[in-house]
Amino acid sequence: MATNVRRVSPEEAFALCEAGALYVDVRSEGEFLEGHPLGAFNVPLLHTSAGGVRVPNPDFLEVMGAHFPRDARLVLGCRSGQRSLRAAEQLVAAGYTEIVEQRAGFDGVRDAFGSVIERGWKGSGLPVSFEPMEGRGYTALLGKVG
Repeated sequence: MATNVRRVSPEEAFALCEAGALYVDVRSEGEFLEGHPLGAFNVPLLHTSAGGVRVPNPDFLEVMGAHFPRDARLVLGCRSGQRSLRAAEQLVAAGYTEIVEQRAGFDGVRDAFGSVIERGWKGSGLPVSFEPMEGRGYTALLGKVG
């Protein structure tokens, strides 16, 4: 699939955040709480149902629009780079102009045998948190919509 979204390494994503970009983790709330880039916002692209099935978050674009202007400098990440690329493409289609996607996500890209072939945020030794900063967890962000 061709994309017009700029993709960067975890180290490049960290440097962008150090320079003022905001990191948005698009994994589920549960995944976010298992560890995420320090200072990240959590806006899931998909929710995980009770049966473990991932279903689209119908509020994704609305929550993003309520908290981030269309010209905000955003870095998007997920577990391995698949969901964040999809989320980035949706945001670009919705008019966002400063979207960057962090390839390899939080955990890294793995081959068919489970071996890491590209390190993610965590494997790169970048700052990690297990608690969202105040106002940056999905429940807080969703609660301020509308």
